[in-house]
Amino acid sequence: MLSNSLVELDRRHLIHPVSSFRGHEARGVRVVTGAKGATVTDAEGRELIDGFAGLWCVNAGYGQESVVEAAAEQMRNLSYATGYFDLGAEAPIRLAAALAERAPGDLNHAYFSLGGSDAVDSTIRFVRYYWHSKGQPKRDQFISVEQGYHGSTTMGAGLTALPGFHEGFGVPYSWQHKISSHYLYRNPQGNDPQAVIDASVAELKAKVADIGDDRVAAFYVEPIQGSGGVLVPPKGWIKAMRDACAEMGILFIADEVITGFGRTGPLFACSDEDIVPDLMTMAKGLTSGYAPMGAVMMSDHVYETIAEGAGAKAVGHGFTYSAHPVSAAVALAVLALYEGGLLDNGRKAGARLMEGLESLRDHPLVGDVRGRGMLAALELVTDKDKKTPLPTALQPATRLFDRAWEQGLVIRSFAQGIFGYAPPLCCTMDEIDAIVDRTRKVLDLTLEDPEIRAALS
Repeated sequence: MLSNSLVELDRRHLIHPVSSFRGHEARGVRVVTGAKGATVTDAEGRELIDGFAGLWCVNAGYGQESVVEAAAEQMRNLSYATGYFDLGAEAPIRLAAALAERAPGDLNHAYFSLGGSDAVDSTIRFVRYYWHSKGQPKRDQFISVEQGYHGSTTMGAGLTALPGFHEGFGVPYSWQHKISSHYLYRNPQGNDPQAVIDASVAELKAKVADIGDDRVAAFYVEPIQGSGGVLVPPKGWIKAMRDACAEMGILFIADEVITGFGRTGPLFACSDEDIVPDLMTMAKGLTSGYAPMGAVMMSDHVYETIAEGAGAKAVGHGFTYSAHPVSAAVALAVLALYEGGLLDNGRKAGARLMEGLESLRDHPLVGDVRGRGMLAALELVTDKDKKTPLPTALQPATRLFDRAWEQGLVIRSFAQGIFGYAPPLCCTMDEIDAIVDRTRKVLDLTLEDPEIRAALS
């Protein structure tokens, strides 16, 4: 059982990420005490299926002994090695080579960060250095997509296009611009995929022309927008955007922090449409959450331009824990699990998940079902024809998360009344079915909520 003293220590001292400070003080903490496979256990002894893989990250599942052993062995032999001063260690060198071999096209160079947010920040610095090296320092304007997420570091949060990451923080900056999301369910173009693609390409080109075609440095996009509500673009959308960037001569950065490592089926979601970005960020599934690590994969032409521009000078960007040997050893062990069967299982489980969630489409509260592989969402509404979202006054994110927890299910519950799913790739078919069954129970209980019924009437 969870001691009151631990709850009080948390309330007094631990600042939780992306939380209401006062709200958390009032609610108190839920403590997770153990996990195995796709199941977590809380301090009350309740076992829950983790339908969100921690925070989209525990792709390989919890308690994988090969990963634990790899970390322990690396800690015993060499717990730390700096990458500064031309030093290095075996594990990060082998990991960089392994990622280069598997990444799309000529993404042959890896820079390691501590996570996704600082990987995105690293790309901003590399992009600026790239254009300076090409003698075009005025290319200092960046474009991203509304409802996209690119981290919560200061520069990355400006590329992020979610109000909660802007309010009170003085971002976005004047050099950070946005175009509309492809969000099919609520797109002004309707649900015609080609119309949405054409509109997005036209808006990107218009934005570049408005800023100045000699000013725009890069375009950032997630293959599937995660924190914006698991928004899946129409097939062909991301390829059209990549082609438009190539045509206009601006760098294309794919943010695969969420979608990488089997989340959508292939190892990287860019493979779904056979595109090669100029830079690609990754994290989360890279180590399956067992240790902090992110990475920037850099194409040959970007690397060579920066290298030539710097010459004998150091490229002044680095972190103390970049290429940490323990994290790298963990990542190599996790990669072995993916290729040892987890990617195949994830593809089968993903098909089962999407089939199960589609069976909920007729529920009175379900407005939209969307996803790809083991990345999915249900969008809840009170009026299907008008697509009326759940009333914000009901605090649906907190209320629905609590209700799912009570039913033994961990999901992402977004403020606008969206359930997000990203289960571990190790899930059994029975566990996938349980995720769907427990979701149905949550929907039915929500339908019985007097305040929800009032909104439906």
